[in-house]
Amino acid sequence: MQSLLLLSGLLCDETIWSDVARRLTDRADVRIINFPDFKSIMDMAEHVLQGAPDSFALAGHSMGGRVALEVLRRAPSRVTRIALLNTGVHPRRDAEFESRGRLVTLARERGMAALAAEWLPPMMGASASRVAEVMPSLTAMVERQTAQSFASQTVAMLERPEAASILPTIAVPTLLLSGTADRWSPLAQHAEMQRQSRRATLVAVEDAGHMAPIEQPAAVATALAEWLRAAPAAMPQRVSPVDAN
Repeated sequence: MQSLLLLSGLLCDETIWSDVARRLTDRADVRIINFPDFKSIMDMAEHVLQGAPDSFALAGHSMGGRVALEVLRRAPSRVTRIALLNTGVHPRRDAEFESRGRLVTLARERGMAALAAEWLPPMMGASASRVAEVMPSLTAMVERQTAQSFASQTVAMLERPEAASILPTIAVPTLLLSGTADRWSPLAQHAEMQRQSRRATLVAVEDAGHMAPIEQPAAVATALAEWLRAAPAAMPQRVSPVDAN
């Protein structure tokens, strides 16, 4: 059975992946990796590689997608396939210093509960009933983090390495996935990443925002299962909408 590493994003832990991972246990040996207190994408990638088997499939959500690309850059022969969810490869934008810095200040001055109330709602794209269902778990996830860990991860994102040049070099089955209502890492951003890739499949998850793995775990698991089944030699370039039901 192949190994599958699921990399968590900013402020995230096992919560974001747990339902997806449960649905994939019959297809892969699944491990979730988190990055509390790391302040460098490069250090995160080294952390993944130090604990990884000789070869593995790799999926990263949000910041975890950036880490996945850095892992691939450093050890391309060990990565059998790569999935990038709700993420991007664009360089830092000028406005990020202010927007990200404001959230760090909020966490330090008013605590993680206040940060969760500010940060999480714009990330969501599912129905109101589904958001109400998952929001307590997501809020608790953020509240388990610390302001210092958030500040460190923010530094990692602000100083992230160039990543766009990696896309044309990827020779393994590649999945690009985003929610149709993701305003943070929109579907159009992933479509542009597909155009820069040699063999990427683009999947649009309906009724999901930036937190697609927990908003619509069945749809995300379905896409990942198909990606895991893809022959190493080929994976079609296409756009595939996945129903949330």
